Amino acid sequence: MALRRVIPCLDIDSGRVVKGTNFVGLRDAGDPVELAERYDAEGADELVFLDIGASHEGRETITELARRTADNVFIPFVIGGGIRSVADAQAVLDAGADKVSVNSSALARPALISELAEVFGSQCVVVAIDARRRSTGSSASRPGPAGSVAASASPPCDAPPGYFGESLEFDVYVNGGRALVPEREAVAWAREATERGAGEVLLTSMDRDGTTDGYDLELTRAVADAVTVPVIASGGAGELTHLVDAIAEGGADAVLCASIFHYREYTVAEAKRTLAEAGIEVRR
Repeated sequence: MALRRVIPCLDIDSGRVVKGTNFVGLRDAGDPVELAERYDAEGADELVFLDIGASHEGRETITELARRTADNVFIPFVIGGGIRSVADAQAVLDAGADKVSVNSSALARPALISELAEVFGSQCVVVAIDARRRSTGSSASRPGPAGSVAASASPPCDAPPGYFGESLEFDVYVNGGRALVPEREAVAWAREATERGAGEVLLTSMDRDGTTDGYDLELTRAVADAVTVPVIASGGAGELTHLVDAIAEGGADAVLCASIFHYREYTVAEAKRTLAEAGIEVRR
């Protein structure tokens, strides 16, 4: 059985780590390299750096951050944000990154995924998907198509409208969650991206991001069931039991966390211990 991973996520804006709620209301969380060193020491399996303004602002990729991180951190890390070409990816990989993440650029030109996989190998290519729920009508009268999620009983009291009792699909957003991609559905896009060569899917629920209410388990399970590559669950971790749920119920291969680690609510070591106690095999 593959060992499950715990991955701190560092969203970068103007050279600093930031964290918001539902992709807005950003607040400072510290220096990226200092945080990366801390997570390395705590036993994180990998790190993900996402330059959340790169695609929106048209800035270059964060090559210098990759270089500084590689000089001080000894676990694998992913760089994403503003990577639009093989040359962009080559720059951050040469600087020390182990993988690259593409999102907006891949949706604008899906062939980019295949180009990156051909040059660097699928294991190096992560496709990030920012997804938000949309209601598509009653599941009782409409059989679930590929990419929809079946209704469930006993909805939580704080469930949003349409959370249960309807067939659900998930919209895709780009440019740091600023723009809806017309006629794209997240589960179908995850399937296409992996068929084009992506070796991993980084799946973020925009509805849950920063809320600390837990991961969107239906979204995570839908994507995990649709693809044959690892899925990283992102968006909503507030308690360590949420990490267990994402893997045990959502089918995720890894869990991405930000604020609970950045603001020292929990440590990576505590997260791994909780997973192990729940019978989930993790890296030591």
